[in-house]
Amino acid sequence: MDLTCYLHDGWAPEIRAASSRREWMDDTPESFAYRCLPLDIANAHGWEVLNPAGFAARWNGGTGVEAVTLQFDDNPPEHLRAVSLFGQGVVTFHIAGILRTPPGWNLWVSGSPNRAKDGIAPLSAVVETDWAPFTFTMNWRFTRAGEWVRFDAGEPICFFFPIERGAVERFVPRFMPLAADPALSAQFACWNVARTDFHAAVAANPPPDPADKWQKHYYRGTDADGCPGASDHKTKLRLRSFGDPTAI
Repeated sequence: MDLTCYLHDGWAPEIRAASSRREWMDDTPESFAYRCLPLDIANAHGWEVLNPAGFAARWNGGTGVEAVTLQFDDNPPEHLRAVSLFGQGVVTFHIAGILRTPPGWNLWVSGSPNRAKDGIAPLSAVVETDWAPFTFTMNWRFTRAGEWVRFDAGEPICFFFPIERGAVERFVPRFMPLAADPALSAQFACWNVARTDFHAAVAANPPPDPADKWQKHYYRGTDADGCPGASDHKTKLRLRSFGDPTAI
């Protein structure tokens, strides 16, 4: 399926396939944060738009557009500048492209997963990009007044990935006792015992190799008995690149 970014004259957004790497995860002892495969996959589950112009922003706590001050590093062109457009302590980035998905597919738009920013948070949106002939904005809302927040040039300011429209509404959520699924109940009991025993063994005799300090059942896509789960289990994403916007 195609995901196309249409460019008007003069538009050259920097869009890249997201990396699974995060500085705070690198800094954890033995980089143990990367042992959480769901976290690792989420980090790379889309594309990032990079900030074209570095700046600092501060919110004074007011509700008007004048309540946000933006100070740019240089003197970037107006179309590359973040703005205070909506008030309510919101900083807005204009995304210089019209993104088009296949029929029935939207884009989930937010900040990069697990990339927290002190004092400000990304707002999330779902955009119907299979028909809308418009650009969209990426918005960040201050969580604290009176403090400067920096957005460096080249820093990810928007993250998006396709989602099928209406799919979430087709699900029928319900609670069930675990005993209602005997096979799942037995698998869980086996995993619970294996996990408890493993933690006790590691605590009593810490292995020298960091890779041996975790069981890897989920990472390998198997249950506690080593039986495989999903045939299309993922341990790494390999998203394609949009390429160079100046080359079209």
